[in-house]
Amino acid sequence: MAVAARSGWRLWRPSARGWLGVLLMGPSAIVVAFLIIYPLACALDLSFQKIRITRVGAARLPFTLDNYSRALASDDFWNAALVSLGFVILVTLGCFIVGVGCALLVNQRFPGRRIARLLVALPWAVPEVVAATIWAWMFDGSFGVINWMLLKLGLVNAPVAWLSQPHEAFAVCTIALIWSGYPFVAVMALAGLQAIPGELYEAAQMDGARAWQRFRHVTLPALRPVCAIALVLVVLRVVRDFATVFVITGGGPVGATRSLAVYTYEQAFSFYNIGYAAAVGLITLALCAAFSGMVVRKTVAP
Repeated sequence: MAVAARSGWRLWRPSARGWLGVLLMGPSAIVVAFLIIYPLACALDLSFQKIRITRVGAARLPFTLDNYSRALASDDFWNAALVSLGFVILVTLGCFIVGVGCALLVNQRFPGRRIARLLVALPWAVPEVVAATIWAWMFDGSFGVINWMLLKLGLVNAPVAWLSQPHEAFAVCTIALIWSGYPFVAVMALAGLQAIPGELYEAAQMDGARAWQRFRHVTLPALRPVCAIALVLVVLRVVRDFATVFVITGGGPVGATRSLAVYTYEQAFSFYNIGYAAAVGLITLALCAAFSGMVVRKTVAP
């Protein structure tokens, strides 16, 4: 007992804080390894096998690189990659413009500011499937409210088939993704704005800096680390988004909205190309990891 007591006491000493941290983080690390690392290892194993559908007790297939070579030579894969890239560029840009703008607005002092902050974050609380269904109904070509408003305003002469035309369907998915993604950027930017010392703005104002100059030389540099983290998370969210695009368009028409997430789903659960779908998923993961590392290294790391 005395030895155990002495050992336990040593864990609380400053020199033993490293071992104490290992003991405290051990259970969490085991759970993370089971929930994340193990599935990734299984996906990596499947990606090197030409498996069309998994079957319990089936003989193990030899390793091959055919799934990766097929993906890199597939026009459908590159079309899905271009669609995902388009979503990433437009949705990320839209989320940051709307999100930072809303953060600057609700950071001001005015009556009802708390309610305004709640309304800004409200789309973030709506489930993706519910939000996508609402957007699909709003842009329905026959009885959607968007067509009704455009007809009433005289902006169009006939209902627009939003979800049956490639460019229009892509625009609808982009709008839906921006609507559901900007609250996260707004919350992150608002937290960053509240951490900026007011003395910086006062000094800039005394030096004669105008509002745009204060925003450019004080606000933006202070928000750089926050925006970098938000950029990574928004890009990852857009790349992995499946529910919004699949519910609104199902990846159509003619593949105009078939992102990498939808393409992976189709290969795995529509055509049962399990190994090929795993390879596409791991390629997507590698691209996201490379982008995240580059952004963090250039904007956050010292």
